[in-house]
Amino acid sequence: MLMAGCGHLQSKPTFEEANDLFNQGSYQASLSKYEQIVDQQPAAGDRALFEMGIVYSYPKNERKDYQKSLECFQRVIKDYPGSHYRQNSQTMASYINTVPVKDATIATQQTRIEALQRELTGKEDEIAALRGKIEALEKNVFAYAIRKPSLDKILIEKQARRMMLISKGAVLKTYRIALGGDPIGPKERQGDNKTPEGAYTIDARNRDSRYHRALHISYPNERDRKRARELGVSPGGNIMIHGIKNGFSWVGDAHAGVDWTKGCIAVTDEEIEEIDTLAPNGTIVEIRP
Repeated sequence: MLMAGCGHLQSKPTFEEANDLFNQGSYQASLSKYEQIVDQQPAAGDRALFEMGIVYSYPKNERKDYQKSLECFQRVIKDYPGSHYRQNSQTMASYINTVPVKDATIATQQTRIEALQRELTGKEDEIAALRGKIEALEKNVFAYAIRKPSLDKILIEKQARRMMLISKGAVLKTYRIALGGDPIGPKERQGDNKTPEGAYTIDARNRDSRYHRALHISYPNERDRKRARELGVSPGGNIMIHGIKNGFSWVGDAHAGVDWTKGCIAVTDEEIEEIDTLAPNGTIVEIRP
């Protein structure tokens, strides 16, 4: 009889076992262990029911059930009025009542976000296509301008480090430029490394320049000469719009990162070839501060 009786003895489930199963992600096994505690240890039922309510509503539980979670908390409130878990169960029950609504709102918002992301992707494709069309049109306009030059003037804005080709009142093309090493203020004397300011023209060109083609600007004008006389200095000259120094064309656009000329206006080799084609002698060059 003693031996037969021993075969029916079972150890009582513990909270530690149930909690270990929960930490392992075995949520259904953890719930089963808590149910055994409720059945076999009624005095600890309030804690077990509270823990079950947590497991049923746990976000990582793929089989979470808000209704069963709510029932667990409600049983604690009803069946264990003096329990330490009663107040927390009331709080959780109130929270659980709002969770499905929040989840539905989040799901709706997520769906909306995904739709907007798809729409944005579509718009990005449209924008890229439009940019391609704009670039193609700009190339066509520029190619037409090269075939039929009609340049009004070259406008140089020193502070912005920008040179624009103006055709029939509209900007045909814009270039980043480098200026003289001391760019602020107008050129006053020979060797001051300043770029002139004022109205000039292209009056000569040098395709054998040390700087891969060069367009000579008609500096000094009469105002420049007068200022130099008043200062008792030579106004200097030989101001050009030119490319990069021969042998350094590989620098490309990076040349415009610093003012490196002795008072001239510098662009890339490809750009000076374009300007050389478009700007005949006599083209107005306006240089603004």
